Amino acid sequence: MNTYEIVKSISLKNILKKAVENKIVWIFSFSFLTAIAAQFTVPVKPVPFTLQTMAVLLSGAFLGAKRGAVSQLIYLSLGIVGLPVFAQTPEGALGFARLIGPTGGYLLAFPLAAFVAGYLIEINKSYSVVVSSMFIGALLIIFFGTLYLHIFFIKDFNEAVKAGAAIFSIWTVIKVFTAATIYFGTTKKNSRKS
Repeated sequence: MNTYEIVKSISLKNILKKAVENKIVWIFSFSFLTAIAAQFTVPVKPVPFTLQTMAVLLSGAFLGAKRGAVSQLIYLSLGIVGLPVFAQTPEGALGFARLIGPTGGYLLAFPLAAFVAGYLIEINKSYSVVVSSMFIGALLIIFFGTLYLHIFFIKDFNEAVKAGAAIFSIWTVIKVFTAATIYFGTTKKNSRKS
């Protein structure tokens, strides 16, 4: 291999191409995307409004079931060790304390939601299935989050549903349709380039 071939093989374009093709890079990218989405927060008690759910659903859609779930496990791990990746909340807890706080049930459901949405989308990529899969993933997060709130914080089930589920109904619809639009916009653009 001559000098020109060596330089060509380590060019920025070649490095970027290899990075884009690397599945590990994509897994970490969605972990960081979830962390960034968490910073778009409306701090409401007991659970803030964030864009995290949208990133979770997109991780399942783009990466598939297993890799989507892994990206969310990495995200949780980053938060557990104390990195500021979780959404800002009124109580201000950091690290592992967030998992035992009011938002713990939602956070712990992220890997499952990414897995389920990703699994269903792997089976069928039609618009209705993608949107339905994303709704199922979002509802899993809301269900486990609300159940967690009820068991550990708000002992009244009706109040837990109001504070942990009903308040997110319109917001969930918006996030799911936005995530589906991003997914189809990106996949159609990439299929045209191929």
